[in-house]
Amino acid sequence: MADGSYRYGQPLGGGQFFYSNNQLQFQHPHHQPQQQHHQHQPGHPSRPLARNGSPIRTGRPSLNLHLNNTNDTPSPTRSPGPQSPAHNVFGMFNQGHQQGQQHPLMNGGGPSNRGFGMHMNFAPKFQTQQQQQLHHAQQQQQQPQPPPHQHPQQHGHNSHHPQQQQQQPQQQPHQDHHSGHAHGIIGHQHSFSSGGMSNPTPHFTPGHLPDGSHVGAPPNVNKVSEHWQQQLQLAQESRQANSPHYHARTNAHDNKGVTVSTSNAGQGDENSDERNRGTRSSETRRQDWHALDLGGQGLRFLSEALFSYTFLEKLYMNANKLTRLPAGIGRLKNLTHLDLSNNQIRELPPEIGMLVNLKQLLVFDNNLTTLPHELGALYQLEVLGIEGNPLEEALKSEMMQNGTKALITHLREGAPVTLPPREREWMVLDETVSTSSNQIEKFSVLSYNTLCNRYATTSQYGYVPSLALSWDYRKELILQEVRTHNADIVCLQEVDMDSYNEYFRVQLAYNDYKGVFWPKSRAKTMAEREAKAVDGCATLYKGQKYILLDKQVVEFANTAINRPDMKGEDDIYNRVMPRDQIAVITFLENRLTGSRIVVVNAHIYWDPSFEDVKLVQVAILMEQVSKLVEKYAKWPACGDKTPITLSSEMMQDERNQGPSSNPSSSNEHPHQQHQQPSPPPVIKPAPSMEYQSGSQIPLLVCIDLNATRGSGVYDLLAQGSIPGTHRDLAGRTYGKFTRDGMQHPFSLKSSYGNVGELSFTNYTPNFTEVIDYIWYSTNSLQVTGLLGEVDKEYLRTVPGFPNYHFPSDHLALLAEFMVKGGTRKEKRVVTEVDFGGSSGGVRTRDRERERRDRDDERERDREGS
Repeated sequence: MADGSYRYGQPLGGGQFFYSNNQLQFQHPHHQPQQQHHQHQPGHPSRPLARNGSPIRTGRPSLNLHLNNTNDTPSPTRSPGPQSPAHNVFGMFNQGHQQGQQHPLMNGGGPSNRGFGMHMNFAPKFQTQQQQQLHHAQQQQQQPQPPPHQHPQQHGHNSHHPQQQQQQPQQQPHQDHHSGHAHGIIGHQHSFSSGGMSNPTPHFTPGHLPDGSHVGAPPNVNKVSEHWQQQLQLAQESRQANSPHYHARTNAHDNKGVTVSTSNAGQGDENSDERNRGTRSSETRRQDWHALDLGGQGLRFLSEALFSYTFLEKLYMNANKLTRLPAGIGRLKNLTHLDLSNNQIRELPPEIGMLVNLKQLLVFDNNLTTLPHELGALYQLEVLGIEGNPLEEALKSEMMQNGTKALITHLREGAPVTLPPREREWMVLDETVSTSSNQIEKFSVLSYNTLCNRYATTSQYGYVPSLALSWDYRKELILQEVRTHNADIVCLQEVDMDSYNEYFRVQLAYNDYKGVFWPKSRAKTMAEREAKAVDGCATLYKGQKYILLDKQVVEFANTAINRPDMKGEDDIYNRVMPRDQIAVITFLENRLTGSRIVVVNAHIYWDPSFEDVKLVQVAILMEQVSKLVEKYAKWPACGDKTPITLSSEMMQDERNQGPSSNPSSSNEHPHQQHQQPSPPPVIKPAPSMEYQSGSQIPLLVCIDLNATRGSGVYDLLAQGSIPGTHRDLAGRTYGKFTRDGMQHPFSLKSSYGNVGELSFTNYTPNFTEVIDYIWYSTNSLQVTGLLGEVDKEYLRTVPGFPNYHFPSDHLALLAEFMVKGGTRKEKRVVTEVDFGGSSGGVRTRDRERERRDRDDERERDREGS
């Protein structure tokens, strides 16, 4: 009945409608006797809240009022009449109906100046299905009712109708209605006042209601997903946080009473050093705050100085008047929480994709119509708040149905392939050498960590589209890069055995490359099938230019445990032995010039918590190289240097088959098809170079050092020695290395050290540093050219590698060298040893060829004298 609220005497300020925790509670008239019973029990004191527009008279058990009730008079027990504004489901969200407006007879309105002090936004099902509300009242009459102060927590459907839920499946529409109650989103949820809603006109299309459901759809279809329920709940919380510095004041209140430890740095937890390897106990942490609240300030523009605070983890810029977000936001890569709600932003910049550490990005109540594809790089994003934006239907539907993760995946996988960057420039370091006519003394070296397929996981590289991360796509780019640079010597790290044997060795053979490969030590203990996935190091060289004289592998762990001075050391067995990294050493000779070179290809352990292990591995490597070069200094001269080529008959067959296999050859002139190409001029090879000591042999160390400048391993290579008390050893014991220190006899320098190193060689969102190097011996080699930097403009919107243009998270390093002079070795002649892929044998030669070679050498001696 319309006058049901006045049929019984009311306590002072009591009634069916009262406020609690900013939400209006709803009680049916059938609850009244029980409600009065609870209010007079001990422990349930009445809460006298005055009702706006309702007369309060004390001392009288009842009120004798005469009201002219109509169908439009609000009533808790009757659905709105046919002329009620509540039947216009869009009326409460249009320009004419602002938040906080009510029915004329509510909140003291109307001729009698009486009404109910409440704001009511009936749910869509209440507005279109009148019988459901009557059914709700009948169901609650049959169940024992909770006390008023417990009603919000027990208003879910499971607590009201536990038996009917199991026995009456036909009441599913009614259950759907109550699913909104539990989250405080739809149903009897009442709107906030206009003071707490800065954007009174949310963006909803005529086809959707505020909860995301479709108008006129069956009740089961209108069921709101949990993802969209979370959206609406967070949007409501965001709209309450419009006051200036809301988050700062809230956090200050929450942190009140928290005691901050002021103990000395050295008096912490004994395991703190183990948990925080990146920060040493002797270092002072200068940055004590990581959150900044600029909310509710009415800001229209942001200063570029803000984006120099790269240490920020939380940034609140909600409830301002921003219309754009500057591109500098991409510099704040440590952000985990960014709130841009309640602004007037029309689009997000592509640089937003640089913030891959974001866990929560809130853009509620802005003017966004679309989202940039770069947002797909935010693979760690847990919450993307988009409610209150006029987004295109496809994006909103994806969010409503599948949530944030699905929308981010949709943006990432659907992103178009961007334009490639500009080619990396070639830097000439010595122009006099480049113009010299003596070109045969120069050679180029490429060093490249290819990112093994087994390590390219979505958990590690979640910002990369699945196609760009797939090995089938990446291996083609790697092969293309090696072929493009066409270096004389190529050192690849992180190449698995199967990819080397079945792909790279086969494909690069067409480009005159021969190779040597060794996997990590663990491959020896595995079955053949499992061993194929083990990665290692591959060294390739141009077969027409170089002869392979020797090849060796250095297994760091096996070498360490077999050293007499390290037997019985716990750190060797616990820290060094489990790391099975290797290095491949090759000894080459130039066929034409006779100069020889030692090429080291190595990959050092990666973990920054094992700096001591890295030092031991590099020390063992340089110790083995020192022994080998002394052996190579006495290596005999190479006799026959003529490269293996196809026979003249085979070459003639190839030329005869060429036109049929080449479609473009049919356009050539018939006379041109029969012309034979002139053979290249024959250049007699020079004798092998002679070296007095091993340190005189040119040395290259192509290495993924997994360490930056200033580390122990860098200093060891650059300076030639470090003490056994180096900080990276952390007081551990490693035999002779910690007793006498570590040293090597070579004068080494990083090739890119001539230009101050690159900006990075490893590029990922959380790590961008130089860790790859091409070291060379300065007494025998000179750098003449280097491959330059990656286009910085391109990197502005690229959070990390790999991607569609860079197949690895490492950069390829390319350097050109000139060999300094030496003396020729003409002692005794040996034949070239052909090692092949994994096994070698001595090529047989007839005696006539050996005799001819000796005659040629005597002839050169007479001419020289």
